[in-house]
Amino acid sequence: QVQLVESGGGLVQPGGSLRLLCEVSGRTFLNYNVGWFRQAPGKEREFVASIAWRDGRPYYADSVIGRFAVSRDNRKNTVSLQMDSVRPEDTAVYYCCADGLQSYLQTGRAAYWGQGTQVTVSS
Repeated sequence: QVQLVESGGGLVQPGGSLRLLCEVSGRTFLNYNVGWFRQAPGKEREFVASIAWRDGRPYYADSVIGRFAVSRDNRKNTVSLQMDSVRPEDTAVYYCCADGLQSYLQTGRAAYWGQGTQVTVSS
């Protein structure tokens, strides 16, 4: 089993920054790709970003390229999502997830999910 706990959500003004943190515990952290999804009210959950366990390569949804950055700290078993230049449309519950297969993770079929953290972008 893998447990994921998100933190760092909150209220931020448009154009501002926020940093989300996902703490991973359980099985060997290094064997899992870890990613972020988000779900806005009335919308489907969508892929945001992920980072590969093998080489640390990041992947991003087109809507966040150049604004968000995903990183991992293998010593602390954490994955961060740095959100810059946020927009009102970034408002959503953000979920951390993990899976051994990058393809499963990016298509929403990750084996493990956190409970989510709310991000609200508003002035």
